[in-house]
Amino acid sequence: MIFLDMLRQLFMNIFHTIFFILWGDLITIPLPGGSSLGLSLLVLILIPSGIHFTIRTRFLPFRLFPEMLRITIENKSASQKDAISGVQALIVSTATRVGMGNLVGVVAAISAGGAGSVFWMWLIALLGSSTAFIEGTLAQLYKEKDPLYGGYRGGPAYYIHKLFIKGSKRRYSVIAVLFALSGLLCWCGISQVIGNSVSSAFENAFHIPPLYTTIVLTAVAAVIVLRKNATVKVLDIIVPIMASCYFLITVFIIIKNAALLPGVLEQIFTEAFGLRQAAAGGFGAVIMNGAKRGLFSNEAGSGSAPCAAAAADISRPAKEGLLQAFGVFIDTLVICSCSAMILLLAPAELTNGLDGMDLLQTSMQYHLGDWGVIFIAAILWLFSFSTFIGILFYARSNVAYLFGDNWLSQTLYKVLDLIMLFIGGLSAYTFVWDLGDVGIGLMTIFNIMALIPLAPQAVDSLRDYEKNKRSGGPKHN
Repeated sequence: MIFLDMLRQLFMNIFHTIFFILWGDLITIPLPGGSSLGLSLLVLILIPSGIHFTIRTRFLPFRLFPEMLRITIENKSASQKDAISGVQALIVSTATRVGMGNLVGVVAAISAGGAGSVFWMWLIALLGSSTAFIEGTLAQLYKEKDPLYGGYRGGPAYYIHKLFIKGSKRRYSVIAVLFALSGLLCWCGISQVIGNSVSSAFENAFHIPPLYTTIVLTAVAAVIVLRKNATVKVLDIIVPIMASCYFLITVFIIIKNAALLPGVLEQIFTEAFGLRQAAAGGFGAVIMNGAKRGLFSNEAGSGSAPCAAAAADISRPAKEGLLQAFGVFIDTLVICSCSAMILLLAPAELTNGLDGMDLLQTSMQYHLGDWGVIFIAAILWLFSFSTFIGILFYARSNVAYLFGDNWLSQTLYKVLDLIMLFIGGLSAYTFVWDLGDVGIGLMTIFNIMALIPLAPQAVDSLRDYEKNKRSGGPKHN
C-alpha cells in the first residue's frame, strides 16, 4: 500500500511538472509600471512559428483572404463515395474549434486582461491562420485511403511518421505514436469538460438536474458517433445553424447598442497598448490573456484540425489549407468577437464581480431579458455537442494509426469518450481537465516539430496553386 502511494505521488509530481512546463510562465519579462509579461513554453513555440509561417506564405491571411471566401462559397461535393468535401472538412474542424472556450474562455480573458485582450486575440488569429494553412495542406499531401470509413484519413500522426521514418518500413514512429496518444488523452479530457459544462448550464438556466441532462446528452451522442458515417451529416446541419444564430443575435445586440460601439472599440484599442494598464501594472495581463485566448481557441498548431483536413476529397492540397486558415477567422474573428461584444456592451456596474457563465448569462439577460439566458444555455449545448462529435471524428485516424484497421478499437475509444462525457456531466474532476490541457500541449509540441521541416512542401503547394490560378489552369477552381 505504501509502495502504491509512493508511485501515485511520483506520477502526480511528474504530471504537475509537465503541466507547469507547458502552461506555466517559464520566462518573465519586466515591463514599465511594475507589470510583467509571463511567457509559457506553448506561447514561446506558437507565436514565433505563426510569424515564421506568415512570412513564408507571404502574409497569406491578408493576401489570400478573398480566395478563402471564394473557395468556401464554391462548396464542391466530394468525387468519391464516403469521402467528404473540403468545406465539410472545414465544418468538422469548425465544430471543434467553436466550443465552450468561445463563450466562457473569452469572458475569462476579458475579466483578467480587460477589453484590450480582444485586440491581441485578433492579432494572434492572423498568425494562427498561417499555421493552420501549413498543417492543413500537409494533411492533404500525406493523406491515405481509409479502408474502414471510406474516403481518406491522415493528420499529424501520418506526416510525422513519414518525416521521421525516412523511407524505413517500420510500422511506427515514436514521435507519431506520442502525438496520437496525446490526442486521444486530450479528447478524453475534453469530453468530461463538455459534459460538465452542458449539465451546469442547463441546471442554471432551467433548473434541470444534471443526471437528466447528462443521460439525454450521452444517449443522443451515442446514436450519432456509434454509426459509421453520421458525424459529418449531423455537423453539416448543426454548425452553420449555431454559428449563424450566435452571429445574428450579436449583430442585433450591436445595432441595439450602436451608440455605445465607438466607445467599446476605443476601449479595446486603448487598453490593448496599455495606456491605462501600464500605470496600474497590468499591461502584461492584457497581452497574455488575449494571446492565450487566440492561440488555444483556434487550435492552430495543435494538430487537431488536420485530422479533419486530411479526410477532404479536394482537387489541390493548398485549397484545403486555405479553408482551414479561414476556419481560424471564423473561430476567433467572428465567434470569439461576438462573445466579447456581448460582454463589453453590457454596463460594467452590472457585471462587476462576476465571472464565467454567470458573467455571460448576466450580460445576455441585460441585452435580451430572460430569453437571453435560455439562448446562451441552448447555444452552449450546440457548441459543446458539436465539439464532442467532432473530436471523435479526429480520433478515427489516430486510433487507426495506433491499433490498425479494425472496428473493435474504433468502437472501444468511442465508448470510452461517451463514459467520460457521462461522468463529466455528473461531477467535475479537475485532474481530468488538466489531463486534457497536458494532452493538447504535448500534441502542439510534437506537431510543430514536424511543421517546421515540412513547411516548404506546403509553401510549394501554395505556389503551384497560385501559378495554376494565374494561368487559368483547369484545376484551380
